[in-house]
Amino acid sequence: MPHERETTNVSNEAYAGTIRLTVAQATIRFLSNQYSERDGVEQRLIAGAFGIFGHGNVAGIGQALLQNEIEPVDGEEPMPYIMPRNEQGQVHAAAAFAKVKNRLQTYMCTASIGPGSLNMVTGAALATTNRVPVLLFPSDQFATRVPDPVLQQLEDPRTLDVTVNDAFRPVSRFFDRINRPEQLIPSLLNAMRVLTDPAETGAVVIAMPQDVQAEAHDWPVEFFRKRVWHVRRPLPEPAALERAVAMIKAAKRPMIISGGGTIYSEASEELRALATATGIPVADTQAGKGAINFDHPCAIGGVGSTGGDSGNHIADKADLVIGVGTRYSDFTTASKTQFKNPDVRFVNINVCAFDAAKESAEMVVADAREALAALTTALEGYHVDEAYSAEIAAEREGWLARTAECYHLGHGPLPAQTEVFGALNELMSDEDIMINAAGSMPGDLQALWQARTPIQYHVEYAFSCMGYEVPAGLGCKLARPESEVVSIVGDGTYQMLPMELATVVQEGIKVIYVLLQNYGFASIGALSESHGSQRFGTKYRQRGTGSHLADEDTIAGVDIAANARSWGLEVHEVHSIAEFREAYAKAAASDKPSMIHIETDLYGPNPPGSSWWDVPVSGVSRLESTQKAYEEYVEDRKPQRHYL
Repeated sequence: MPHERETTNVSNEAYAGTIRLTVAQATIRFLSNQYSERDGVEQRLIAGAFGIFGHGNVAGIGQALLQNEIEPVDGEEPMPYIMPRNEQGQVHAAAAFAKVKNRLQTYMCTASIGPGSLNMVTGAALATTNRVPVLLFPSDQFATRVPDPVLQQLEDPRTLDVTVNDAFRPVSRFFDRINRPEQLIPSLLNAMRVLTDPAETGAVVIAMPQDVQAEAHDWPVEFFRKRVWHVRRPLPEPAALERAVAMIKAAKRPMIISGGGTIYSEASEELRALATATGIPVADTQAGKGAINFDHPCAIGGVGSTGGDSGNHIADKADLVIGVGTRYSDFTTASKTQFKNPDVRFVNINVCAFDAAKESAEMVVADAREALAALTTALEGYHVDEAYSAEIAAEREGWLARTAECYHLGHGPLPAQTEVFGALNELMSDEDIMINAAGSMPGDLQALWQARTPIQYHVEYAFSCMGYEVPAGLGCKLARPESEVVSIVGDGTYQMLPMELATVVQEGIKVIYVLLQNYGFASIGALSESHGSQRFGTKYRQRGTGSHLADEDTIAGVDIAANARSWGLEVHEVHSIAEFREAYAKAAASDKPSMIHIETDLYGPNPPGSSWWDVPVSGVSRLESTQKAYEEYVEDRKPQRHYL
């Protein structure tokens, strides 16, 4: 191996075939040379670094990022660094970035020992649940255990090997701890393997003891060469495809449910082609909305607990469900009550065998794009019958009319949030990004939003994490600076995690935040009331006695508009949909991050529901409201069953 010599801030002597760097410096240099490739498109896998520094990483990974920035190695692109404000928020931003990039790129995140690192656990769980890659470097206690216990170290009297970072294990796809420099090489190589695995990706966590981060070691130069990780597209097994085709041809009322895997696989064109050729209707999940354009004749909209009438009415009677890239959450299956046909069967196309096997399905373990293209070819000449096509068209027409009503209610004195969504749906372009995650809004959005492209609808609903929306705006804009990024935030969510507004302003990243203020938690309030708990603890009010249903006074919360201004945003306070449209035009024309603040009705109205969600009700109670809710619950769960 040729002799390599490099000048670093560490006093060292380069040896033949090796270079002396700290573990942290080696980590950053390695990551700077990792690339992903799919369909001939090559891009840097780790696009940049988020990091909040404290004891544990300020002189380790922090120093390595600084050195990488001010003294980059010749011929190597430095690792871009952004300083966020909250450890959980930085992981949400990385996950949002990876989602927009269809999991082909992500950010690394680092935090200090103890509470700083532990704050990233929620973000790791979100990434793993959503099957999107993030790379986390939580700092850890001393590997030598000489300074023991150190500040913020967890002490377990049963073993000295447990730290707070072990909390990452159940929410990660890959977890490791680097106790010696030599361990870094296999650990980072396996980390890249998981990050680029289309089936097993999620949070990758490498815990870094603070002394090991700063320890110098002689590394083989070959470790830092450019590596290209090829993201595979598994082809469908011919026999499995043949079985799936036979089931489709035998079905009278087949339907497709398109999930996030369709979008990550970039299979929208193939999905549309299959629907056009066969007439099979296509419903979508939260993650899959936009894979087929809403105005396609076979697009029947959302399905399940937060779906609309068109998707759910077709699903009620389907005799074959073809799942494409979906993990069948309880919302998609309406807690196993959605598919009411006693003879319903499933064919699942999924790159992950775990998901493909769900609902006792015929499994096609393959890349969504490749499988859909193969299905279209194999089904040449097949089309659903005319009566079924007419039914699909009628259901579509009916729900499009209901959507228009929800978008233009003229509700007062405060507008319904569905009217805000309608205005945004009409104002945003095909390549813009709408973000949401939690509360009542994802339900309304899945039922009503008319997505025209795979990029437009960005709702995190696998974890439905309150607080995601603000940092996600940062991540989405970094991923697609050419798009208008609009993050819809409820007042409850805002108060959970607003801190990355400072980062957005600091970096001059233009995001439009739409803040819906209704002085409470609309989603859980409605759920509580419908289940006999009288909206308890869901409206902003002083503690006291009595039913929250009897409280008609609006208790003013914090002044979120003033708070947003204090972060440095341009804020537009509006009181009507007409004013909202004017404010959006101003925000879109500006080059600065902004917020449009509008009060909406806490009580809706929301879109009509046509499905169910299993939320258990107390079996015994002295409250009449709970007693009545339990009677309804017993009836509602009767259709619930395993699909066998």
